Amino acid sequence: MCKTCGCSDGAQTRITHLSVTGRAAPDTLGSSRDVLGHTHAHSGAEPHSHAHPHAQAEEDAHLVSLEARILDKNDRLAERNRGWLAGRGVFALNLMSSPGAGKTTLLEKTLAGLADEFPLAVVEGDQETTHDAERIRQAGCNVVQINTGQGCHLEADMVAQGLQAIDPAAGSVVIIEHVGNLVCPALFDLGEAARVVILAVTEGEDKPAKYPHMFHGADLILINKIDLPSADVDRVREQLADIGLDPADVLAVSAKEGWGVDELLEAVVGRIPLPRGEADGPLRALVFDSTFDTYKGVV
Repeated sequence: MCKTCGCSDGAQTRITHLSVTGRAAPDTLGSSRDVLGHTHAHSGAEPHSHAHPHAQAEEDAHLVSLEARILDKNDRLAERNRGWLAGRGVFALNLMSSPGAGKTTLLEKTLAGLADEFPLAVVEGDQETTHDAERIRQAGCNVVQINTGQGCHLEADMVAQGLQAIDPAAGSVVIIEHVGNLVCPALFDLGEAARVVILAVTEGEDKPAKYPHMFHGADLILINKIDLPSADVDRVREQLADIGLDPADVLAVSAKEGWGVDELLEAVVGRIPLPRGEADGPLRALVFDSTFDTYKGVV
């Protein structure tokens, strides 16, 4: 949690909107006004005790209490995000992985595949730089960069400000590319409708056993970089099964080569609610069941 990893100590969050027509100056987040217009202090400003407790039990009790307050506050803001998004008919997807797993490359492929189907927007999360946001902007997509400074994850209030900046159109898809990390992001609800976790074969097949909470919280798991000669997809699937995950919720892809991207697009579209009777477009026709109001899942 925050007190343990130090991600709230002195961290400053900056939000920069990079539209396809220009770049806005970054704002520094101290307190945030959520998408419903309520003002809240950033959870990084949550009071931390610097006194030295007389007993380990007292310190542990304080830490548990602090963690509960931070997560409870974040969950309330996440529900407001979720309600705001639902009111606009916006589908938000949270994309998570370790650094270097191929999130941004796979995101570029996904955006290209969905561009003719939905209005798109991206919330980029990194500790520093706007490198990934620039890549997304050059791909023609509206994007906002959230730099967390020393922070190792995004939180619901940061995403609320990011949503205000990009102002997604009704009926659009918003993809949140999280800070590269398999620990803290698993704890923080952002108000998303679905979570996708990417595991690159180069990371080692034991990652699900080491970070089970992240993988158990995923709606879809992607095994990336299967184009590499050393890729052992079956071994990774076995490791996921060992922690009780259904192989049916796992797709093997290569962001570099584009392998498995069509299946990924179908899986994403399969989770997007639609008004009754809307079944236009090639991707929609693949998975839409006219007897229901939503797409069928295809993973």
